[in-house]
Amino acid sequence: MLSPRREAVLRAIVERYITKARPVSSQSLIDDCKLDVSSATIRNEMAYLEEAGFTTHPHPSSGSIPRDRGYRYYVQSIGEAKLSVAEQLFISHLFHQVEKEIEEWLNLAATLISQMVQNAAVVTKPKPGAYRFKHLELISLTERMALIILVLDVATVKEQRIYFEPQQVGISQPQLTALASRLSTIYSGLTISQIMTKGIQSVGIERQVNDLLIKLMKVEDKEKLEEPYLDGLHFTLNQPEFTHDHRITSTLMELVEQRRLLSNIIPLEPVSDKVRVIIGEESKAETMRSYSIVLTRYGLPGEATGLISVIGPTRMPYARTIATVNYLALVLSWLMARLYGKENQTNDARIQYGVNTEKNNDQRESH
Repeated sequence: MLSPRREAVLRAIVERYITKARPVSSQSLIDDCKLDVSSATIRNEMAYLEEAGFTTHPHPSSGSIPRDRGYRYYVQSIGEAKLSVAEQLFISHLFHQVEKEIEEWLNLAATLISQMVQNAAVVTKPKPGAYRFKHLELISLTERMALIILVLDVATVKEQRIYFEPQQVGISQPQLTALASRLSTIYSGLTISQIMTKGIQSVGIERQVNDLLIKLMKVEDKEKLEEPYLDGLHFTLNQPEFTHDHRITSTLMELVEQRRLLSNIIPLEPVSDKVRVIIGEESKAETMRSYSIVLTRYGLPGEATGLISVIGPTRMPYARTIATVNYLALVLSWLMARLYGKENQTNDARIQYGVNTEKNNDQRESH
């Protein structure tokens, strides 16, 4: 635990370095940060912080820059981080324009976050632990072919053509409609494991349809890490500390191109609805140890949840990023509640006016 004065010096170093991206000298702290102590005292405190592993300096004659331990101490000392009421109202207004389209929510969330924090934003689609069957439709296309439309929860729709066996040629649309209605009644609200446990005995076209919908649900359940919504990658790649280190930037680009970014930023431990900050060497993935990651969960636990995250240098505007990620998670969670018909479990006023009474008490979860 640092003394109040050393904490003030560390905070000044971190905040100035975040803003300027240049080593912080003792003279700059005296001139700009209004620390009411002598230059000798400042230098002594800076020396202590370096010896204790909170800061370092790139060259013998340069000023101080924070190390991961310094950033961690700074993050833990941040008070309640909130967006302004004006920003919250603006964000809520934008989402109310597209509140019935999940893809538009996620695109908008990624774009807003990246613009507001000037770093890359990653947002995943909400997914349940296991999808549940909602509805089935069968539409005749030709004598030998029909279109199967499988509706799952979380507004997920799968479509695929099904080709009839020779003995089934000529099945009518009313027959297909009756079959779809029968299976919809039997399977409504069930997961794939529950459907398979039922072990419905079927033959002919019903067996074909049954086998195909089980196959489609199995595939959807396995796709846990589908391609996320990504925006603002150029903000991160153009940060001063990365512009001359092509090794670091090329590694990040490879993760994006190979679709491995999401698996590298998700921590081993389950992500909660508290904003979590992973700084540099704290990351489980070696490829991400030059970056900081701020992430949280949104959605309805027990129904479907997704992730919001920001990737940037360890010299990240943490307070701004925490506040932005926290508020966007609240908005998306409320919209998910609307989708599930559970909006009464949330308070719309918290979104409209930024009164987040549940999350602001403990926004940051240490690694």
